[in-house]
Amino acid sequence: MTIDPAGLLPPEEPVRFLSPDGTTSGLPDDLFGLTDEDLVGLYRDMVRIRRLDTLAIALQRQGQLGVWASCRGQEAAQVGIAWAMGLRDWVFPSYREHGVTLVRGVPFVSLLQQYRGTWMGLYDPYEYQVAPHSIPIATHLLHAVGFAKAAKLRGDDLVTVAFIGDGGTSEGDFHEALNFAAVWDAPTVFVVQNNQFAISVPTSAQTRAPSIAHKGIGYGMQGYRVDGNDVLASFAVAREAIGRARSGQGPALIEAHTYRMQPHTTADDDTRYRPHDDLAEWEAKDPITRMERWLLDLGILDDDDLSAITEDAESEALAVRKEAVESAAAPLTDLFDHVFVNPPAGLVAQRRAAVAAAGRVDT
Repeated sequence: MTIDPAGLLPPEEPVRFLSPDGTTSGLPDDLFGLTDEDLVGLYRDMVRIRRLDTLAIALQRQGQLGVWASCRGQEAAQVGIAWAMGLRDWVFPSYREHGVTLVRGVPFVSLLQQYRGTWMGLYDPYEYQVAPHSIPIATHLLHAVGFAKAAKLRGDDLVTVAFIGDGGTSEGDFHEALNFAAVWDAPTVFVVQNNQFAISVPTSAQTRAPSIAHKGIGYGMQGYRVDGNDVLASFAVAREAIGRARSGQGPALIEAHTYRMQPHTTADDDTRYRPHDDLAEWEAKDPITRMERWLLDLGILDDDDLSAITEDAESEALAVRKEAVESAAAPLTDLFDHVFVNPPAGLVAQRRAAVAAAGRVDT
């Protein structure tokens, strides 16, 4: 098969339809098939995840969570791309994709229980088509490719969408996954949320490529660049990439340009490596504010609607907080009972010893 390299190059500038001031440019008349109800839904989900993310930070500061990786500022990329996925498509998240998993229906409290240490099982991946969150950097990309290839061999037309940060593109697993996906024509879309910093290391120190999206051409796959603070552009670009992958046109690499408004995690001090002026600049590009302005200008939402959405998000956050804080610790035996269908003798012995050490009755 002959591949035209020029056709794989991403645009010089990220795709954007919705500007920070709420004005639009280049939007098609059909709005990519999105109805007024859909547009409100996109906005609502961004508001929801920001409120829940703020809740999680507060819980960590109160000693209720061990740590938290905030997604504040990245809501548009996460919500927009999640909305572009089919119901049977699978998400392979890293540790910051709270907005993606929220759209997919994963109970937010299950994430809090993980970081609180009261539950190890999280959620059933097959119920939501969401793989377990990956703390190791980039290892899950290979899982996404293998899953997609297996689905293709079964004749299933699902697509896997794997998320990673810009720092993860320096890991060997990233390159191996892209090469594997391209060579085997796996229907996988890789999403790099370029939030400008891998902990304290800026993107400029991660690569000499013109952009992260340009890395796709080295593997013979389509590269995309999108304004990750524009939920409409994020949706449109992801819909195209996912559609191409589903129709057999190969995997794709999306680079979503955004900014992490909070420290890397609650254990990080970002004042040591980035200037306050950068935060102020990106605050003016806030993804929720620009969508809100546009919807108000269109008359799709009014002030009463905004208040209702905010109140609903607040009520949801309070309910999630109550459930998380009141969660009882999971049984100790869960550490062992969900590892193997037929556990080896060594694990059985460890389980017995752990139960005995905890002073519990082994049933």
